[in-house]
Amino acid sequence: MVRWRRHLHQYPELSFHERVTSSWIASQLAELGCDVRTGVGGHGLIAVIQGELPGPVVALRADIDALPIQDEKTCDYASKVPNVMHACGHDGHTSTLLAIAAYYSANRPSLKGERRLLFQPAEEVTPGGAKPMIEDGALEGVDSIYGVHLWTPLAHGLVASKPGPFMSAADEFVIDIIGRGGHGGLPHQAIDAIMIGSTLVQSVQSIVSRNVNPLQPAVVSIGSFQAGSTNNIIAERCRLKGTVRSFDEQTRMMIHDRLEALVTHVCQMHGAEFEYQMRIGYPPVVNDEVEAERFFKVGGKLFGEASVVRSEAITVAEDFSYYLERVPGCFMFVGAGNESIGASYSHHHPKFNFDENAMLRAARLLIGMADDYAEGDLGTV
Repeated sequence: MVRWRRHLHQYPELSFHERVTSSWIASQLAELGCDVRTGVGGHGLIAVIQGELPGPVVALRADIDALPIQDEKTCDYASKVPNVMHACGHDGHTSTLLAIAAYYSANRPSLKGERRLLFQPAEEVTPGGAKPMIEDGALEGVDSIYGVHLWTPLAHGLVASKPGPFMSAADEFVIDIIGRGGHGGLPHQAIDAIMIGSTLVQSVQSIVSRNVNPLQPAVVSIGSFQAGSTNNIIAERCRLKGTVRSFDEQTRMMIHDRLEALVTHVCQMHGAEFEYQMRIGYPPVVNDEVEAERFFKVGGKLFGEASVVRSEAITVAEDFSYYLERVPGCFMFVGAGNESIGASYSHHHPKFNFDENAMLRAARLLIGMADDYAEGDLGTV
């Protein structure tokens, strides 16, 4: 797993461009004796391992894409591709799933049912790679699905998940304010796009504080404010970019409606025009209640109950949510943080790294979940 991961880390590819990565994965799977289908939903792959005993179809998923970040680590396996880096652990997820392929390929006589391994492209960029894979038949006949994320905020040795809403929906918006430029000393002859944009930045904070049920988590954040050119010119245009995070559809749509209403009224109040775009992103990751309980049972048996954490909900998005909308399953965090080896930077940081020992724990957890499902009555713990 370490050798595979370090190879992938040196040769990352961006979302929707994982051609070489996909080809390399296919060659590794072929060497392991797996039946491989390529070109699934783009650059995705499906490896099918059929056991010799009757049983369910259990899917396991890994994402394979990287991020547009310059690798700033000092190590012999740093990215060789300028401004592209595996800064989220997908190289580790892929290597973990390859190891699982090796394990199941070597144990077909005792394997109950089918293990369907999904190597998914384009998790990092909406609309994502999960939906195209599903549309291309990735979940046909699947009884349950599991996935993990190597997670550096969680110390190596721990695993975490929760039943129900686990990770948030993530939507993106762009607001273009069109005022009227003018001289900084003659503001009465202009329509100040910066002032209007500043009013909006303040106003949108009221959506969560005054419109969302306090018991329902939600976030509205402005991440970019672009306007103006110099000190004595009133800006004609202003662009705001932001994100909305939520955990249920009713709250999500209410925030969208309220945000658009605020933009409309604030701009009209100041005589400005505007353009408003909302990009609907991934839905929330909602773990099946029964399958989440399976996680606590299996995790406790494998690693000891003290190593299994009931996570809080987190406002980070994942397109694993699309699989869970169609098939019962569970998404889980595997602790990969270790300050003693420098694996303490956050995901998407230029110096991101993780404790590679976490990959073995991730493989054991996924195998344990799949096999426990296959051992019992379908859908029961």
